[in-house]
Amino acid sequence: MQNQQQPTRGSKTVAVIISAVVVIGLVWFFFGGGAEKQAANQMATIENQVAEDAVKQYEIAKSGGDKTEIYVHAGLVSAAYLQAKDSVNYKKWKEIEKADAKAAGVTK
Repeated sequence: MQNQQQPTRGSKTVAVIISAVVVIGLVWFFFGGGAEKQAANQMATIENQVAEDAVKQYEIAKSGGDKTEIYVHAGLVSAAYLQAKDSVNYKKWKEIEKADAKAAGVTK
């Protein structure tokens, strides 16, 4: 027969303490705002990626599109930065949009 050792009282206590710490950590993460902060960070990353993609599309339109298409894409870029709550780039792209509107003969 094999000699099996019974868990000692001290090892049971350590296991209970570790389990309690893990449970408390999970409760804090989900109910204490950790999950919300993680979601907000991911959303900000996505919004910034959308804005960067819009800039790339603008650059493609600028290299081969007509003036109206360029103006429309400038508006899409400014809208993407507005959605991302990036006021510096939003203002910059509103100026670009305004200049592209003028070049396209569009009055605002």
